[in-house]
Amino acid sequence: MLLEAKNVSKTFRTGRRAGVVHAVRNASLRARPGEFVAIVGESGSGKSTLARILLDLIPPTSGTVELDGVALGAMSKRERTAYRRQVQAVLQDPAGSLNPRKRVERTIGEVIRLHRIATTRAQVRDKVREALHLVGMNPADEFLDRFPHELSGGQRQRVLIARAIALNPRIIVADEAVSALDASVKAGVLRVMADLKDRLGVGYVFITHDLPVVRKVADHVYVMRSGEIVEEGPKKVIFTEPSHPYTRTLLAAAPVLR
Repeated sequence: MLLEAKNVSKTFRTGRRAGVVHAVRNASLRARPGEFVAIVGESGSGKSTLARILLDLIPPTSGTVELDGVALGAMSKRERTAYRRQVQAVLQDPAGSLNPRKRVERTIGEVIRLHRIATTRAQVRDKVREALHLVGMNPADEFLDRFPHELSGGQRQRVLIARAIALNPRIIVADEAVSALDASVKAGVLRVMADLKDRLGVGYVFITHDLPVVRKVADHVYVMRSGEIVEEGPKKVIFTEPSHPYTRTLLAAAPVLR
């Protein structure tokens, strides 16, 4: 399986007369199951807009997003639903992404029913337990009836990952998924993501400005600036032999984790 953005651009119109913002410019990217791809850059560089395009939440102004050579725009409704099941999202703000009135079992169970992964109440509950177990929330039964406010920040983020994993995705687009967490909690969530990559073969498109995290987890890195991908390559090359001045500036400004 190959998820690919080909020369994707996104332009937004502003409230001013004939005003436009070029959020993404001719960006191309590849991601596969079992691979940890990172997109790095400063705030406003276009990372999150590119993520929303990959997730089929907004259409590109030009260019295409393809799954195994089939463009999103050419997919049938059924194929597009399958795409959204295979390419899942984990977003930055778990509190904002979880309905405060829904317990954990319902939060995860609803997507399982929607995509017909399971149908009976018992089957759905078993799938919810399985997903919670995969993200390290054990024993799972202790979390089924909890509301988001009864969970820690790290636990809420794990619920979001469990909700995505419940659909058996091949790739997860994680947009600043650990940036709001404390260092120790962040490390635990990253371990969960790495474990899912190893055990299930899940791939990631990991959007972040946190270069020390990228140094630890990424296989391949794309560097964005002002909507453009200015450099890309294997992690080792990007961190030891960066070719673009902007990449060198980012690396020089990043803290070093030991």
